[in-house]
Amino acid sequence: MRDTDRMREYDEIRNLVDDENVKFIRLAFFDIFGEQKNLAIMPHELKRAFEEGVAFDGSSIAGFEDSMRSDLFLKPDPSTVTLIPWRSMDGAVIRMFCDITRPDRSTYPRDCRCLLKQAVKHAEQMGVEVNFGTEVEFYIFRKDENGNLTKMPHDEAGYFDTTPKDHGENIRRDICNILLEMGIFPESSHHENGPGQHEVVFRYADPLTTADNTATLRWVIQNVAVSSGCWADFSPKPLPGKPGNGMHFNISIAKKEGRREGTDGGVAANPEENEKLMKSFMAGVMRRINDITLFLNPTRGSYQRLGTMQAPGYVSWSEQNRSQLIRIPAVRSANKRFELRSPDPMTNPYLSYALVIEAGLEGIRDSLEPPKPTDANLYTADPEIRQDLTRLPADFDEAVQYARRSGFVKRLLPDGYLSAYSKR
Repeated sequence: MRDTDRMREYDEIRNLVDDENVKFIRLAFFDIFGEQKNLAIMPHELKRAFEEGVAFDGSSIAGFEDSMRSDLFLKPDPSTVTLIPWRSMDGAVIRMFCDITRPDRSTYPRDCRCLLKQAVKHAEQMGVEVNFGTEVEFYIFRKDENGNLTKMPHDEAGYFDTTPKDHGENIRRDICNILLEMGIFPESSHHENGPGQHEVVFRYADPLTTADNTATLRWVIQNVAVSSGCWADFSPKPLPGKPGNGMHFNISIAKKEGRREGTDGGVAANPEENEKLMKSFMAGVMRRINDITLFLNPTRGSYQRLGTMQAPGYVSWSEQNRSQLIRIPAVRSANKRFELRSPDPMTNPYLSYALVIEAGLEGIRDSLEPPKPTDANLYTADPEIRQDLTRLPADFDEAVQYARRSGFVKRLLPDGYLSAYSKR
């Protein structure tokens, strides 16, 4: 980016700071596990942030450990600026996500937003446009009289229930209203199958925007839950014997061509060609899914969820079928998408989207075709149906072994990622 463009963006943010009486500017970034970190600066430091970046100690951030080269810099991404709806007592607060650089201004290779940007660039170089939509599930639990966290659900409602059974209607409404105030547009929200379990769904967008929105959603949910006297649990299996939390990826693929009259954003309106691309992309994801499961399902508890209660246990696909790794939802238009059902909300969306994109692009490059669909309920199917299917990793240690043996993972991930994830 040219210096003149960057300073023009600075002027726009500076005007926002003045107009909204902004007192604090949060510069947000992520460790390699997708945990949001934050450094706040005062408005008089904004110009320095744009011109030079703001230094921080990278050796104290999970996965960034390198005491010999610990000085890193945050460069704000002005396209992500948003007002934080819960204001300070004497002025407003804004937040921007940041890119991470070294002192020589080179990109820091362990920055997970950078990894996703690179994957999107690879797709663009192949003339492919990828969009993601997410469905994020979570539980709301009570606190005890001393404010300690419990595993007592705040209601006993079930799927799509409403008041008076559903005690989370106001919480979900607050979540969606705050997101709207931040310029993020959720598609829907509802009570899920588990007691105290809920889901918020995002409409599709480009991968980086969707990852940013997903990170913001988790942050908003946590804050709304606390303000309601509860707490939010995104872990994959919060309650034994109850449905786990998934984070389903809805992925659409299109051939991107030059802008044409009557097309949206330069995407060629050719459903047959796009469906063929989607099938090859799907096949690439299926080929690499066991290699990348460690990163889509990054905790030991993740493997208590897989293979139970609508969470997949095999590498398979089908139309509509929720017992599969991948399903193709029914639509009333020519534009199809596929849903990847194995990830859970503990995944780092930047990293997982990047890996899924790279796997899918590999499938397109190699002209892969998916296997025949498995039109069966895999939770109740006869053993002979399942015996020919590849299983997803049965536990965390098996997922680690798949990742360690994978040339695909070693080629794509910076040094330190695999080691850090293997030790969780």
